[in-house]
Amino acid sequence: MIVHLIDGTYELYRQHFGQAVRHSTPPPLAATRGVVTSTLQLLAGGATHVTVSVDHVIESFRNDLYDGYKTSDGMEEEILQQLPVMEDALRALGVPVWPMVKYEADDGLAAGAFRAAADARVDQVQMLTPDKDLGQMVSGNRVVQYDRRNDLIINEAKIIEKFG
Repeated sequence: MIVHLIDGTYELYRQHFGQAVRHSTPPPLAATRGVVTSTLQLLAGGATHVTVSVDHVIESFRNDLYDGYKTSDGMEEEILQQLPVMEDALRALGVPVWPMVKYEADDGLAAGAFRAAADARVDQVQMLTPDKDLGQMVSGNRVVQYDRRNDLIINEAKIIEKFG
């Protein structure tokens, strides 16, 4: 089996700004509809083990550790308002959602990848995110990143090639 771990916050941003390119005024909930559509496409392609990790709140323990760490300041209200709607829509599809409150979505993806990789029934773990920090979780061809925009699997060899 292949486990698909989706960075929901990234997907919402990607869909929001993709809509902004196509429309001067994106339709209401366009980003949420985009995330739902792309998730349905993944499921229609045969994915059976899918979950989505979401930054439920943008601030985390890292804000206490590092001055200037990212916050929700300056985030478009439209994106913040769509987070709970997107979570509800994904749950309605039967897709588990991991809302990260103390940690960040990429922490959820890393923990999920670690746990899934330890399960002998899992053939591959695909982290659907371009977040380069998650490159440290990539292991051989078993735990990989999947760049959906470019339809590219990033395995350990590609991480080493790119980052050394």
